Amino acid sequence: MTEPLRRSLRWHVAAGIVRSAMNLVLGKQWRGAENLPAGGFIAVTNHISELDPLAVGHAVYSAGYTPHFLAKDSLFRAPVIGPVAKGLKQIPVARGDRTAANKSLEVAREVLAGGGVIIIYPESTLTRDPELWPMRCKTGAARLALTTGAPLVPITHWGVQHFLPPYAKAPRLFPRKKYQLAVGEAIDLEDLRQKPLSRTVLALATQRVEDALTAGVAHLRGEQPPEDIWDRALNQRVPRNQLKAPGGKETSG
Repeated sequence: MTEPLRRSLRWHVAAGIVRSAMNLVLGKQWRGAENLPAGGFIAVTNHISELDPLAVGHAVYSAGYTPHFLAKDSLFRAPVIGPVAKGLKQIPVARGDRTAANKSLEVAREVLAGGGVIIIYPESTLTRDPELWPMRCKTGAARLALTTGAPLVPITHWGVQHFLPPYAKAPRLFPRKKYQLAVGEAIDLEDLRQKPLSRTVLALATQRVEDALTAGVAHLRGEQPPEDIWDRALNQRVPRNQLKAPGGKETSG
């Protein structure tokens, strides 16, 4: 059996187990699948529970795509989940190691070129915002989108945290919980793709990621988001948009 065939078989087996388990313990309401582009794309999503990868991966896989997550390299050293992650060609990210990070991006580019889907949590960790709003994002997703030309699609969700709260040791099985998930329209980066990849361009693209995730979560929650955004490094909310888009116009918040 060839390696691609073995990997495909692993995917079908793993997906079958995960889908059955998720359908058993969680109700769901998905919408916006028509916004998923044909071919390879990058999905950015908010992070509120350690169950998020299964919830988002379930939706992406059910829409006919093979999801690949950029995940902390420590996950790949875990006794059980590590070999599974490697076998399913998930992508390890070693923080602080530039060589390893570059290798991860190369693997991500290969996945995109093959029509696969890269799912990135641009906040890099569970949100620290006290009200679970998306917080300041890292620039990695924007960089990958700008350097590959791949569409950048926001996927937001709400409700998974009622089943497995942040950092909880055990889920809350009863009563049965339900979560919502929405796929938004691709984030418009066309004006930035024509420019040199500078820190300012990366920051602008990342602000658009933050805005898209915040707007998506606000719609699912039916609430107005806070005017400012949580900055993990400062442990407080800060002004949301501090840069101007090309042409002098402020980016939308």
